[in-house]
Amino acid sequence: MSKVLVSDPIDPAGIEILSQVAQVDIKTGLAAEELIQIIPDYDALMVRSGTRVTQPIIEAGTRLKIIGRAGVGVDNIDIPAATRRGIVVVNSPEGNTTAAAEHALAMMLALSRYIPIAHQSVQASKWERKRFVGTEVYKKTLGVVGLGKIGSHVASVAKALGMKLLAYDPFISVERAEQLGCRLVDLDLLFRESDYVTLHVPKTPETAHLINAEALAKMKPTARLINCSRGGIVDEAALVDALQSGQIAGAALDVFEDEPLGESQLRGLEEKVVLTPHLGASTAEAQVNVAIDVAEQIRDVLLGLPARSAVNIPGLNPNVMEQLKPYLELAETLGNLVGQLAGGRIDRLTVRLQGELANMQSQPVVVAAIKGLLVQALRERVNYVNASIEAKERGIRVIETKDVSEADYTSSLHLEARGSLGEHSVTGALLSHGEIRVTNIDGFPINLPPSPHMVFALHRDMPGMIGRLGSLLGEFNVNIASMQVGRKIVRGDAVMALSIDDPLPESLREEILKIAGIRDAYTVML
Repeated sequence: MSKVLVSDPIDPAGIEILSQVAQVDIKTGLAAEELIQIIPDYDALMVRSGTRVTQPIIEAGTRLKIIGRAGVGVDNIDIPAATRRGIVVVNSPEGNTTAAAEHALAMMLALSRYIPIAHQSVQASKWERKRFVGTEVYKKTLGVVGLGKIGSHVASVAKALGMKLLAYDPFISVERAEQLGCRLVDLDLLFRESDYVTLHVPKTPETAHLINAEALAKMKPTARLINCSRGGIVDEAALVDALQSGQIAGAALDVFEDEPLGESQLRGLEEKVVLTPHLGASTAEAQVNVAIDVAEQIRDVLLGLPARSAVNIPGLNPNVMEQLKPYLELAETLGNLVGQLAGGRIDRLTVRLQGELANMQSQPVVVAAIKGLLVQALRERVNYVNASIEAKERGIRVIETKDVSEADYTSSLHLEARGSLGEHSVTGALLSHGEIRVTNIDGFPINLPPSPHMVFALHRDMPGMIGRLGSLLGEFNVNIASMQVGRKIVRGDAVMALSIDDPLPESLREEILKIAGIRDAYTVML
């Protein structure tokens, strides 16, 4: 009989499901050393956020088939280590959607009617009705930043409350936004016109301090900010300044840059703020939902069935997985790259398997390419199970083709995407020892290993171009790790590809475009 270890508190409904197919041992509060000692006896591990499932623990789990996280985030699990061992990692990406959306709405209403501080006043035997004259949300404009599942739910309820809706999401089509009753706009307009701004985006380098002094300065003095997404999206020091000066009217925060919240001037702002201790998913129903969701997936995997919300590679025959693993990494990398070149609103992706790769099982490779294409928009929410569904929901047409003829490599993969920045293509291949090479960008031959931070500049091939761009980057203290130029004919069009050590600021991209001879420039983060 299979054995499951539950190392964090889990709702009994999940335990009951697991007990139908396995022996379930509940041992919470284990130190890492204790977990390493006992994990070899178990086929599955179920955790919440309390247990850190590190590489040593995974390597010790010689029988492990699956690790289940009862919640959304999987930051506490070493996904690469689990994938290398062939261990499926699952989460519950939708189990707390309703809870998180309702908390954001509750925070908005509590802030508008001064409910927390009015409650404190009555508890202190006061009766300050004139002090707490609130604001109605009816007919006010709500700006929703991020129209994923939670943001969409917030928008639907806000519409029922009679609110006008603006939305910003570079990965959602105009048609989808309109279905939700939202007018899709850019961030500047959303900040300027919204009476309330609610944040529903993941924490990424692009969204870190998205709400900063500059953004707050664009908002109405009567505007109110709600953040129930991730800490660090709001620059808390800038927010304190804006609230103290009256630049905006209020803020409701459930998440913070450092948790638990330490010394903070946010606490002294009385009726201007509502603060809660990361309660977005803390409902009885959400805890039951995530426990059931993950327990069912563990049960299915133990019975030899596929998991529905795996965050790594699920459901493949081990022999096929071993054969395709390098190509899945290639496809995901190329998908990420072409998605950023083509822009957020992709409507078509063409995947062409070339050479020997055309004779292999193609579906996992295509799914990996889609996953890479969507990763900038969905982060940890997209996986090999839901990538195709997510693409379909976004109106992305996926075309698969095969070409058994060989070019420069025995196997290669070619992706073309059409998005808000036009049509772009990339080709890649694997070297003999499995190292990924980007071999073509938009028809320009190149031989480049992908790196975390890259710049692609389309330019006229003429003397001095490399020096001009290099000098500009040097002036801004940007260090170039490597550089290549791809061209078709001498002194024709060419593409310059640079690997740099740090992300390129958008303002510097604008400076690059001012260089004579450079027609376009793209920044990519892999």
